Amino acid sequence: MSIDAPRAGTEFKDTTTLVVGGAGFVGSNLVRAVLAGPCRRVIVVDNLLSAERENLPSDDRLEFIEASINDDDVLRSLPEDLDYAFHLATYHGNQSSIADPIADHEHNTLTSLKLFERLKDLPGLTKVVYAGAGCTVAEKTFESASATQEDAPVSLHLDSPYQISKVIGEFYANYYWRRHGLPVVKARFQNVYGPGEVLGAGQWRGTPHTVWRNVVPSFIYRGLKGMGLTVENGGVATRDFIHVFDLVQGLLCCATRGGDGDVFNLASGVETSIMDLAEAVNRLTENPTPIDYLPARDWDRSGKRFGSTGKSESEIGFRAGIALEPGLASTVAWTREHLDRIDDCIRRHEHHLAVTT
Repeated sequence: MSIDAPRAGTEFKDTTTLVVGGAGFVGSNLVRAVLAGPCRRVIVVDNLLSAERENLPSDDRLEFIEASINDDDVLRSLPEDLDYAFHLATYHGNQSSIADPIADHEHNTLTSLKLFERLKDLPGLTKVVYAGAGCTVAEKTFESASATQEDAPVSLHLDSPYQISKVIGEFYANYYWRRHGLPVVKARFQNVYGPGEVLGAGQWRGTPHTVWRNVVPSFIYRGLKGMGLTVENGGVATRDFIHVFDLVQGLLCCATRGGDGDVFNLASGVETSIMDLAEAVNRLTENPTPIDYLPARDWDRSGKRFGSTGKSESEIGFRAGIALEPGLASTVAWTREHLDRIDDCIRRHEHHLAVTT
């Protein structure tokens, strides 16, 4: 099934855009959307820790820098005429951060601080968009969930270093906006899925979740391979699944319509249980293998959550338009087409997987 990819509007005409983490799943989809519009130049900085160079398109307007944004030489080399900056770099994800909190600090917290410190000196910057995480502010509950609002209180007892780093990034964004006038908008991601997410992309990061990094691509791969989908705690947890094309459109709306210092959920607003997701994937992949039930994850307390969409709809005109069933179908089709590439990435980590599982 084909779903139209987003493209940047006339606001990006003759602009220079920086995408930190631009070779990743979300980042590469964003880069394509910006390049599909009338931009002048896109600069991608990515250390390929959880990404692949092959994710990026071939385009004369694209400049790729393989490095961490923590690198002082890279920061100094950024052009003074940047118009837009998207900070999507992260140490992916919760389980990897639990295994190595120091690496999470280096690739999550320090990246935000050093990037904002550099960007504050650029007078012509129109907008900085910071990728936040909806799980940091979601209520810690396995009871019935209510839609998480942008102004929901943040717990002082978060579940992982990843969540801590992501909310610290928001704190720094707020500080640099108030103290230095940095035109930053926080975009809180929910569970993003869709074409372009390659299991095993990048380098080994200490746990099997280097490969099995997100539930949707893991389920789809297992379904296409005739493997049992691994479902924890009876599949009672719920999430807000948003297609990457919708998410990218939301990022563009944040950049062009979001007020400085503000925060917006990029969410579908639909609560879906993991069990319902597993059954949908098994149906779409025609997987006959029974579900493999596992115990609950001992670290995850935000069992049920989904994002409120009201503020994003009313203030930046963003509304997710791709329903889960057709979104999953398009992702199954993309995964089937790219199975060889995904297998190659997974094989890169086979030794580590054998040791850790």
